[in-house]
Amino acid sequence: MSSELLVELGEDPATAQLGQLKLETIEDQQWPADESTLSKSETDISQRFDADSPHLPWDHPFYDIARHQIIEVAGDDNFGRKVIVFNACRMPPQHQLDHHKLLMYLKGTLDQYVESDYTLIYFHHGLTSENKPSLSWLRDAYREFDRKYKKNIKALYIVHPTMFIKTLLILFKPIISFKFGRKINYVSYLSELEDVVKCEQLLIPARVKDYDNKLRASLKPSAQPPPSPLHSPPLPNQVFGVPLIEGIFRRSANVTLVKDVQLRYNSGVAVNFTEMEDIHLAAVILKTFLRELPEPLLTFQLYNDVVNFSSVSSDGQVAFMKTLVESLPEENYTSLRFLITFLAQVSANSEVNKMTNSNLAVVFGPNLLWGRDNAMSLSAIGPINNFTRTLLDQQHLVFT
Repeated sequence: MSSELLVELGEDPATAQLGQLKLETIEDQQWPADESTLSKSETDISQRFDADSPHLPWDHPFYDIARHQIIEVAGDDNFGRKVIVFNACRMPPQHQLDHHKLLMYLKGTLDQYVESDYTLIYFHHGLTSENKPSLSWLRDAYREFDRKYKKNIKALYIVHPTMFIKTLLILFKPIISFKFGRKINYVSYLSELEDVVKCEQLLIPARVKDYDNKLRASLKPSAQPPPSPLHSPPLPNQVFGVPLIEGIFRRSANVTLVKDVQLRYNSGVAVNFTEMEDIHLAAVILKTFLRELPEPLLTFQLYNDVVNFSSVSSDGQVAFMKTLVESLPEENYTSLRFLITFLAQVSANSEVNKMTNSNLAVVFGPNLLWGRDNAMSLSAIGPINNFTRTLLDQQHLVFT
């Protein structure tokens, strides 16, 4: 760390050692490059984009940021909150990344969700002396995120923290508010995240998984962290996490109540929401049910059609949507029609509940459709939400 930066931040000389801290507990060269086990969505970003690609086109102003997949939207957590993931290992060397544009890209992603509760997960492994941003940039980045961004973030999970990141937070303590500081959580092993979100939906980079396995293997048997929970066989009357044919808005709900209601439904026990203490519970249960379907309600088959919906002329949109939804399996079509009709009734009272078709689309769009790899790129969110809003606007014509 340069002496100029230390003076700029008003640090005492003792903190000069911060820049010398080792960023990884194991040398980077021991770990394979992430490219060796890329997912389908990761390999697509190295190829030329076409009209069917959900990623940003090469001439998009944020293409050079998005192509690294540093920031991803990963569905909802166990509390019904949107999950934003930041992957440090995917950051290229400092001279190859415009950190200001990275900050603007992160803000652009968060802007779509900050009006509702959300969760931020930061995978720290892979941050090295070559790709770490400057301390002054981190300070300015924190200040850039005003109350709008900090108010509804319910938790920041720092996965695989090192002495560097812990010391950094101590150094930043004077400018981090007490309320925000209480939202920061250290996560030592990936298995600990299962209490918050299903790890399989996060598309965790291969090198992060390898690092986690290495950490677990280095522990003594008595100190092993709990393994990720195994998927149990479906219960007799299971509703959540099974295909539609086997079973059938902005705030989060009490997680204990959510799990209890899920268990009741899956066990065939009657649920009376009027007896529950949490008024947001029913809305969270609905979103959770949609998000935990093995395949989205709009199906993977319609993904490209929905993402490219904006290319359809306004005169032909109703007919296009009608054709799409009528191609759905019968159980999907019936559920979608019932859901959209219900949401239209919610929107009809938007003067009171503030849930317009646009706001409902932001909440439900990502829960109606996602890619096969469970990732939701920034470029796909807008088109999916736009399709959902138009479907709500024209539902009286589409479902006739």
